[in-house]
Amino acid sequence: MGDTNLPKLVIFGDPTKGHVAEIIEDFIDFAKGKAAVIASCGIEECTVDILQEADFAVVFGGDGSITSAARQLSQVNVPVVGVNLGKLGYLAEFNVDELKEFFPSLTSGKARTDKRMMLGCRILSEGAEKFRSAAINDAVITAGPPFKMIELKISVDGQPLAGCIGDGLIISTPTGSTAYNLSCGGPILSPKMEAMVISPICPHSLSFRPIVINAESKVEVFGVWVNEGTTVSIDGQVSCKLSIDDVVRIERNKGDFLVVNNPLRTQWDTLATKLSWAEKPKYKSDPG
Repeated sequence: MGDTNLPKLVIFGDPTKGHVAEIIEDFIDFAKGKAAVIASCGIEECTVDILQEADFAVVFGGDGSITSAARQLSQVNVPVVGVNLGKLGYLAEFNVDELKEFFPSLTSGKARTDKRMMLGCRILSEGAEKFRSAAINDAVITAGPPFKMIELKISVDGQPLAGCIGDGLIISTPTGSTAYNLSCGGPILSPKMEAMVISPICPHSLSFRPIVINAESKVEVFGVWVNEGTTVSIDGQVSCKLSIDDVVRIERNKGDFLVVNNPLRTQWDTLATKLSWAEKPKYKSDPG
């Protein structure tokens, strides 16, 4: 069987970090005769023309590398195989050894792929669009320098929801619910759900609790009072300055994030093993 009949893979990774270059080189040697590697790219280097030829993308790195690559891959519906070389690994479900063990299932088409919803974020200034991006995890409005509290107004489907005075606001996908949203006290959602989470960042209120809304909702956030450095940040990687009277519009993105599941892990493993979620109390041993 010639290479033209083999599954086509694109590899993503940052060769300047740690042992990433060495690990990618080893994997390319491993994949010879099993898959056709059509490109090996830096995290943001591959073009859509290259990506649309791929059957899968293998991303070596942490969750940040995967979110960055996934924003590009969602344009062409290419599934992501995340290989964890970072600290946590919510999105990077495989380690290197597990990937090699799983590879026959991947190349034979037996891999299970899940769709995860994404958000689309636009910023309008006097009616004109000045920013647009897809988001895997979240769109975050952060107060920024000189670090005074900001005031935002939120509406959902054209109906006023709440005013928010504080350090900012997080609008999260289910995938992103275990990122910044979790640190700010927001709920953990199953990544397969279709919903959005709205969580305030240090609100000047004891009663502003995070809420979960329908995935088809349209959220608008208006900057009533902002700082010079107030910013809208997408997945902590792409950002745009927010000015007074700008409108941030957030709704479900048309494309989905396709992720290849590791059958050796559950969706709760990282929470339990690395963040000690739901761990039982450490009781003192009974006196002897």
